[in-house]
Amino acid sequence: MASRSKTRNLQVFDTELSADAVEWCPVSPDNDVLVCGTYELQKGTGEGHAAASRTGRLYLFEFRREAQVGPPLSELQRMETAAILDLKWCRVPVSGRAVLGVAAATGELQLYTLSDSQAGGRSLQTLSSLKVGAECLALSLDWSAGRLDSSDLRVACSDSAGGVGVLALAEGALVSLSRWNAHDYEAWIAAFSYWDTQLVYSGGDDCKLKGWDLRVGSSTPLFTSKRHSMGVCSIHSSPHREHILATGSYDEQVLLWDGRNMHRPLSESPVGGGVWRLKWHPTDQHLLLAACMHNGFHVLHCEQALGGGGGACPVVASYILHNSLAYGADWSQLSLGAQTPPPPFGVEPKEGLSGGGGHLKIQYESPTAGFDTSLEDDAGRYVPEAIAAPSAPPSGSCEDAPSLSCLLASCSFYDHMLHVWRWDWTPERV
Repeated sequence: MASRSKTRNLQVFDTELSADAVEWCPVSPDNDVLVCGTYELQKGTGEGHAAASRTGRLYLFEFRREAQVGPPLSELQRMETAAILDLKWCRVPVSGRAVLGVAAATGELQLYTLSDSQAGGRSLQTLSSLKVGAECLALSLDWSAGRLDSSDLRVACSDSAGGVGVLALAEGALVSLSRWNAHDYEAWIAAFSYWDTQLVYSGGDDCKLKGWDLRVGSSTPLFTSKRHSMGVCSIHSSPHREHILATGSYDEQVLLWDGRNMHRPLSESPVGGGVWRLKWHPTDQHLLLAACMHNGFHVLHCEQALGGGGGACPVVASYILHNSLAYGADWSQLSLGAQTPPPPFGVEPKEGLSGGGGHLKIQYESPTAGFDTSLEDDAGRYVPEAIAAPSAPPSGSCEDAPSLSCLLASCSFYDHMLHVWRWDWTPERV
């Protein structure tokens, strides 16, 4: 049986400022919550005037699976902030609440809790913040709880001065445990090994991928790899398989590694754009989502490479409706069930936004017919797909189910767009 892959746009939202980070909440029962971070450089006006500044905005959304009329995504909150470079939810609750970490242009790591608001909804409340380095931008963060382990909870953070730091939460406040100079230029990314959280990986604009063992100090890395030919800007440890690591770079390559042998990657996959973010699927060990800057968003199927077969990982889905740098991307853990087509809701073109909070119609002509992407009906009307609550929860695993339905979000920079979309896939059976 041949495989079938279909992506379908559900909603588009104008973030007004350049969008570069998006994350679905992984903590139940708040899996319907989505956050998006933005970054805007405000240029100075010359000598004697205000210097350049970096501003941002943090959006909080709620996704309604049962929505039959109107957009499924509704805005709950927006906060004016410093420019946001990265954001990630902790995968385990902290004191019973979901906690969001934000890497800010002020050089701070900021934490927010998701709380019930007085109006009966949900909102983000400031928990703690800490400067990670002097005169630098905080560029990335990662929580140690990738495998849902809440013991010894820590955060790794990288910065524009080439530094990497590790912080802990003590009675709701951030405390710095260590910081060291890891790279010659910007340290674009830092990430834990989720199987051994004393091991931290980092990647920088010096084209180096490094590993650090926190038990022996940070004077010398465990390894230094120069396999990427340009800056290393994405790292994600697999939460499903021990020792497995995915890395991405401006060199447009996704590399898979076995952490026990960092001399040679398991596979190299060209994706046609600088790889800004990589995200393993929350339940399927073989699926990897890549935000590929100049070449949209792609899902790689890594089964052959992880099984020792080598070769590039095939792309099984592409989402190419963004018209600018593909930066933020994430999988939702919400289950998707059967669909019933709704009556289309009205969405105005960008030149005339309606009062619907920035929801847009896209004019787009696909340059490839490699994948089936739905956005408009035959009459040219914007028709998102309704999502009904499932009658029975699917397994969520491609190995155990005849098909897979996923909800995703992605954002792009200069056109300041957030997209929510669905991917339906029936794998090839032998």
